[in-house]
Amino acid sequence: MLDLRGKAVIAGVGVAGMGEAHGYTEMELLAQAATQAVANAGLTMADIDGIATCSSSATMWALPAIEYLGLRPKFIESTMLGGSSFLAHLLPAMQAIASGQCNAVLVCYGSTQRTATFGRKEGVKARALLDPQPYEQPYKPLSPVTSYALAAQRHMYQYGTTRRQLAEVAVAARKWAQLNPEAFMRDPMSIDDVLAARMISDPFSVRDCCLVTDGAGAYVLVAADRARDLPVKPVYVLGSATAVWNRQVSSMHDLTVTAASESGPRAMQMAGVDHKDIDLLQLYDAFTINVLLFLEDLGFCPKGEGGSFVENGGIAPGGHTPVNTNGGGLSCVHPGMYGIFTLIEAVRQLRAEGGQRQVPSASIALVHGNGGTLSSQSTAILGNVQP
Repeated sequence: MLDLRGKAVIAGVGVAGMGEAHGYTEMELLAQAATQAVANAGLTMADIDGIATCSSSATMWALPAIEYLGLRPKFIESTMLGGSSFLAHLLPAMQAIASGQCNAVLVCYGSTQRTATFGRKEGVKARALLDPQPYEQPYKPLSPVTSYALAAQRHMYQYGTTRRQLAEVAVAARKWAQLNPEAFMRDPMSIDDVLAARMISDPFSVRDCCLVTDGAGAYVLVAADRARDLPVKPVYVLGSATAVWNRQVSSMHDLTVTAASESGPRAMQMAGVDHKDIDLLQLYDAFTINVLLFLEDLGFCPKGEGGSFVENGGIAPGGHTPVNTNGGGLSCVHPGMYGIFTLIEAVRQLRAEGGQRQVPSASIALVHGNGGTLSSQSTAILGNVQP
């Protein structure tokens, strides 16, 4: 079996259009983030010979992206797994670099979900055609929030989790966002504010739900032996794994257990690390329940104890475990698919570029992406020291 641990590094990252980007298309934002990431790596677009990208707005998104960026890649990855896609792209990109198929892979995403003239209702109809869910769509759920609310209700029933504990996740994210100038929502927010907010789908108020924003993100992956030539501190990919058990939430064997319980251990085994080695977590927080489920499934606390784990600011600034240090999808940015921003924030932390929100002496980060309705799960372990 090919040993890929630490054989590739993230050489550059970039973002664009965070929050609202009036007057720009998805492709224009993608190109801005991609240009930043490539420049951050000390490269030019002429050096990019691999690309990984996808979008919920087009089935063949990689083709116009390649055309727009003027690339002629030797490696193309466009697997669409929802919000986890840009973490799932890591492993095939690493394999392509290790095999000599290509030298530099650009992973990129852009969305104008907030300001696009194409309405949300039309988008829901289009997705229903592209992504049929025959056991659920006939009942016209408020997707995806209904599915996540179902998982939250089950967790509350089975383990005694409370709405206040869910609210702790949202408040922690907001406190991190207040330290991040890029974050879309930075106003103070209390647990009572979350509980008193407009109900969307019981038990979720609007503050339990992710933002709807514009935004683009990109990163560049190269072979580790090029790290000495990089203009910035390299971040090594130590482990990567993806797992999918279901598409529809109604097909989950247990509404409180996700495929993160498989992807997490595999990524950590590949990385050769244990939970005690992890300095910070970036978890896809589409809804507050996500963070509890992933803390449990990834092994940071026993199943059912996610609520108590986050109490009293446990994952907020100054808490025992730094989680979603940029403010996450709940308060920083969430342009349809958030996964790429978990990785970008981890890279910034491991480079000590976090500013006021910097986690002291951070050297290893766990990054986790979620796609669909608790469907696809992808975990990566990153480190700033070559193994």
